[in-house]
Amino acid sequence: MTRQQAARLARFGAAVRCERLGRGLTQEALAEKLGLYPRSVQKIEAGEINVPLTTLERIRAALGCGWDKLLG
Repeated sequence: MTRQQAARLARFGAAVRCERLGRGLTQEALAEKLGLYPRSVQKIEAGEINVPLTTLERIRAALGCGWDKLLG
């Protein structure tokens, strides 16, 4: 993974965390909405894993926000 890709994942993860907290959700609650393990949400927010497009869409829908908020 390049530095640019790592930075992009970190920004996305930070946006997910910000949106999740803004909605009063725990990582566990978001994981349940997404059908993921809480550890997966933790890794997404930490920018540790590359997220498939289908999961990106589920995250966007679960948080009720636009793509611009997550992909900025």
